[in-house]
Order: sequence, then C-alpha cells, then structure tokens
Amino acid sequence: MEEKQNKDQMESAPEEVVMDDVNATPEADANAEEIAAEAAVGAEEEVEKLQKELAQEKKEYLFLMAEFDNFRKRTLKEKSELIKNAAETAFKGLLPIVDDFERALKATEGSEDAGSVREGMELIYKKLKKYMEQNGVKEMDPEDKEFNSDRHEAISAVPVPDEDMKGKILDTVEKGYMINDKVLRHAKVVVGQ
Repeated sequence: MEEKQNKDQMESAPEEVVMDDVNATPEADANAEEIAAEAAVGAEEEVEKLQKELAQEKKEYLFLMAEFDNFRKRTLKEKSELIKNAAETAFKGLLPIVDDFERALKATEGSEDAGSVREGMELIYKKLKKYMEQNGVKEMDPEDKEFNSDRHEAISAVPVPDEDMKGKILDTVEKGYMINDKVLRHAKVVVGQ
C-alpha cells in the first residue's frame, strides 16, 4: 500500500511542476522578454560595432596597398632614371680634360719642340688621373708581384729557370684598375711558369 501512495505522489509531482510553469505570472514573462530584447539589442550593437571596425580596417588596408603601389612605381622610376643618367656625372667631369686635349692639339700643330708637347700631355694625364682618383678609381699596385686570379688576368705563361719566380708576375702588359675596392679592369700580366 505504501508503494502505491509513493507511486501516486511521483505521478502527481511532475504535474505540479508543469502546472507551476503554466501558471507563471505575466510579470515573469515580461522580465524574460525584456532580458531577451536587451540581449538582442546588445548583440545588434556588437555586430554594428564589429562591422564598423571591419570597414575601417578594410579602408586602412586599401590605403596602405595604394601607398605601397605608389612607392613601388616611384622607386622603379627613380631607379631607371638613375641608370639612364649614371654616366652623366662621369662624362661631365671628363669634358674639361677633353677640352685640354683639344687645346693641346691646336697649340702643337706647328710645333717642332717635342719637349713642350710632352710636358702638355703630362699635365693633361695628371689631371685625368686626379679626376679618376676623386671618383674612387685607383691603379692596382704595380709592385704586386704575386699572381692573384681575382685581380690579374694571365695572358701568357713563360718558363722560368728559378723556382722562386714560378707563379710570380714577370711583366704587366695592361694596368688594372680598382673602383672602391672592386676590380674595374683586371691587369693583363705575364706569369712565370
């Protein structure tokens, strides 16, 4: 009998819970609706905020892309102008030397004095050497008697009787030049074998 009463209580208990939910007050329903509305408004505001941030980020990204593209184009233009006009400065410095040669040729047309012609050519040569040094071009050391394939070009190998002369430079046919510690022209040399 007790079991039957317990069973009846259990069956009636869920109905009471359901009955309580059905009998909810209008105030509770209004609170629940108000909370849901506030959550929806908060979510809408969050979505709007995120959309504005996304639009701002897109705008900044597009601006940066355009700025980079402009930079790239400007750099390419400057580089091509630099390459195009690189020799301008070098030749501008050589023009006074060409003028000196022209004056010297004109002055020595009827001259029989070889000494004065030589003296004039030496002055022009010194002026040219000075100009080259000012622009970083230097003659390779002529006293460098050890063959170095990075600096020298062997145009001939001559047999030598002395073992100490093997691999040494015997004669320089054409001088080598460096520009800012880089080989501008390899020295053409005769090497002992």
